[in-house]
Amino acid sequence: MTNLTKLGSTDLHVLPIGLGANAVGGHNLFTGLNDETGREIVRTALGSGINFLDTAFIYGPERSEQLIGEVLKERGGRDRIVLATKGAHKLTADGVELDNSPAFLRASVEGSLKRLQTDYIDLYYIHFPDEHTPKDEAVGELKKLKDEGKIRAIGVSNFSIEQLKEANRDGHVDVLQSHYNLLHRDAELDLLPYTQEHGLSFVPYFPLASGLLGGKYKPEDTFDDIRKNDPLFQGESFARSLAKVERIRPIAESKGVEIAHLVLAWYLSVPSIDALIPGAKRPEQVISNLQTLKVQLTPGEISEIDAIFRD
Repeated sequence: MTNLTKLGSTDLHVLPIGLGANAVGGHNLFTGLNDETGREIVRTALGSGINFLDTAFIYGPERSEQLIGEVLKERGGRDRIVLATKGAHKLTADGVELDNSPAFLRASVEGSLKRLQTDYIDLYYIHFPDEHTPKDEAVGELKKLKDEGKIRAIGVSNFSIEQLKEANRDGHVDVLQSHYNLLHRDAELDLLPYTQEHGLSFVPYFPLASGLLGGKYKPEDTFDDIRKNDPLFQGESFARSLAKVERIRPIAESKGVEIAHLVLAWYLSVPSIDALIPGAKRPEQVISNLQTLKVQLTPGEISEIDAIFRD
């Protein structure tokens, strides 16, 4: 199995391909999920050498963390597993609101510890910024939790560059998780340069653009789920994206891998991207994602893929 890599300047060492667990118990995000399938996805990941699990309070809510905790308990412990989870969503009588206040973040960490059936979390993210808490104050509370041994590294997710700078005012932020893929490259303007300059690890989400970068769709395909309102999946934009995907198919075929594996491997060539967390709805998808680690891209291929998607 591929050697472990270090997340930024933390002491967390992970396989470069992890597991994004939003489809493990994420009944509020996906229809038709089965909890036992979710447990089996986690078992398959851990049994295949994946040691980096990424979940969140809002996946379920709570259920994803609970299912992962159950699998960890049946395994008899943490082993060398790196657990990442996130908080910021407060369930209220009116629905859900965002809260980054120190008291709420502390309570969120305690809740996650119970659901995950563990006494520490390796990487804890503020999942979304709220509108009222100073971000360095929010991170300051996570630093206290780190000093207490309840978390090992501090992350923020979905922060703008201004929010990230405020959050990292005292240099305590270790990881940024944000939207980034070959079709959505805004992070290259400011977030990726910042993480590279300051030694943060950048973990991209939606790396396959809801499957659009997987090479499985055809121009005539239509969608009746969340994708039907996504501009990427409509009209000319959809057709243009598929045409770009087809242009990299020969590179994937020359390496004997799927387009998705090629795309994921490309991200690992980007400075400050140390690891990826592709999701899976079935155990066999976990195994497939690991094929990424067999892909060796030449500098010429990295540049060619970059140029095709810059067109």
